[in-house]
Amino acid sequence: PQLYINYKMKSVAHLPWKFLCFRFVNTFIDDLFAFLIRQPMMHRVSCFRDDVVFVAYLFQRWIYPVDSNRPMAVEDFSG
Repeated sequence: PQLYINYKMKSVAHLPWKFLCFRFVNTFIDDLFAFLIRQPMMHRVSCFRDDVVFVAYLFQRWIYPVDSNRPMAVEDFSG
């Protein structure tokens, strides 16, 4: 759902770097354990599916500019 929201808004201003760093660490740990621990093949494939989603996040972060003029969602409701 987040990839679709980014695509429709053509912006990633609402996607903080903390989230991407957390996602990177989570993806790295999943990949590490997918190689080290014996598990069913479908679980390994699902771990690599997360890699595809993470790469799509990074690609969107690269192609969509950060619109600093757009108010954040939290500020919209404080008004």
